Amino acid sequence: MSVYAIAQLWIHDPATYGRYVDRFMGVMKNYKGRVLVADESPVVLEGAWDGNKIVVISFPDEAAFRAWAESPEYLEIAKDRKAGAKSVIVLVKGIPARGEAVEK
Repeated sequence: MSVYAIAQLWIHDPATYGRYVDRFMGVMKNYKGRVLVADESPVVLEGAWDGNKIVVISFPDEAAFRAWAESPEYLEIAKDRKAGAKSVIVLVKGIPARGEAVEK
């Protein structure tokens, strides 16, 4: 079942965060993820939110997400993300395709 990593970011050091962004796709290309959204000016339709950026990445399953997120290459560049931005990241399951078993 597909999973989606959704990140809300509060960028406080654009130069440091920029180093992360510059190397991100070079690491991502080695894994099965796909960036669906990377928006630095999302429109808040309801509620309060003061973040700078939303990112949504899809993976074919949780194992593929973990292979990327726990890889030495990603952990190395993630240091700049963590130093340059505060973030909230959630992993959510997609809706199963017709005939696909539902995971619990």
